[in-house]
Amino acid sequence: MPNQVSQIRNVLFIMADQLRWDYLACAGHPTIRTPHIDALAARGVRFSNAFVQGPVCGASRMSTYTGRYVTSHGSAWNFVPLSVGQKTLGDHLAPHGVCCALVGKTHVEADAEGAARLGLDTSKSPGLLAMQGGFEPYERDDGIWPPGFKVKGNRYCDELRAKGYLGDNPWHDYANSSLGEDGELHSGWSLRWAREPARVAEEDSETPYMTRRAMDFIRQQGEAPWVLHLSYIKPHWPYVAPAPYHAMYGESDILPVRRHEAERRAPHPVYRGFMNYTPSVTFSQEGVRETVIPTYMGLISQLDDQIGRLVAFLKEVGRDQDTLIVFTREGLNKARNSSGRTRWPVRIGRCRFSLEKQGDSRRFRLFLLPHAAFGRTTPIIAINCLRAIHRFDKANSVTT
Repeated sequence: MPNQVSQIRNVLFIMADQLRWDYLACAGHPTIRTPHIDALAARGVRFSNAFVQGPVCGASRMSTYTGRYVTSHGSAWNFVPLSVGQKTLGDHLAPHGVCCALVGKTHVEADAEGAARLGLDTSKSPGLLAMQGGFEPYERDDGIWPPGFKVKGNRYCDELRAKGYLGDNPWHDYANSSLGEDGELHSGWSLRWAREPARVAEEDSETPYMTRRAMDFIRQQGEAPWVLHLSYIKPHWPYVAPAPYHAMYGESDILPVRRHEAERRAPHPVYRGFMNYTPSVTFSQEGVRETVIPTYMGLISQLDDQIGRLVAFLKEVGRDQDTLIVFTREGLNKARNSSGRTRWPVRIGRCRFSLEKQGDSRRFRLFLLPHAAFGRTTPIIAINCLRAIHRFDKANSVTT
């Protein structure tokens, strides 16, 4: 084991936004096609009793990045700044000569007020990194550009324009919208259009783009050690998939709703709040799940294909022997496999993860067990992620 661990120099830390734990074939879904993620699971350790610390993206991510509970790091909801005083994964790795970079989404809200109070220059390091949650922003894109928004300074949108997808907001108008029979724009923010294909070619959609940018970073690093947080935006809404993924699944592929009328009687106030939350009410309406979930599944299969590209790329460039792959999701997907009105899991957010080294992989929250391929049911939590990666890279540091 010591000799195998010492071969690892890099960590590819993959996160998929709003990926349900039970919408993977390796987790038992009967029809979804996820052969590449399944291969990681088959060669590694898959933790099936794992929990996040917060039910929304921002709070959950900050716990993963800091290794602390929500009540400790204080970023309790989306768009609540992460205190400049909180150390994250990148802060812990920097002293060991390991570059900790980002491609994709973090939901980190900059603590500009805290930086100003401390006199930090946020235009350069270390102030710049503090505003980015400790990640070097190789390609940060949180992927939320509402209709009518004029997008400037976004590399993905600039690339779409260069390929002929013209307009102020090609992210919305092409990558996350479809066209009606009369040429009218069908916004992906409206769930009713989920069955229609996106206006972009598949290779120009968000998920393949982020994969290419991850490959660019890995090539540029050469022999220098790195931790890359590849944080895919999809399958997060808007629920629009490019062809052929938009038509890959149908209503018969949807897992049945798990609910009971007793859940509606005298619910806990927090549950009542979620039951009355607009998306929950929407997903409890007849026909919504049947329209949305097949497209959601298509986005997952597209993500899986990109994982396959990444694994093949690592082998191609000789990084398959010295790179550990971590695969997980950010938080809780509340409404895809339930009534939407009542079924938030009691254990706030089950997750699935995977850590992989060639012939020796394991599933996240996170233990290094060479030549092991099995599942673990021991309860684990998201904040263990930082400690494990930090401990691992410290042991293989280029400076200590």
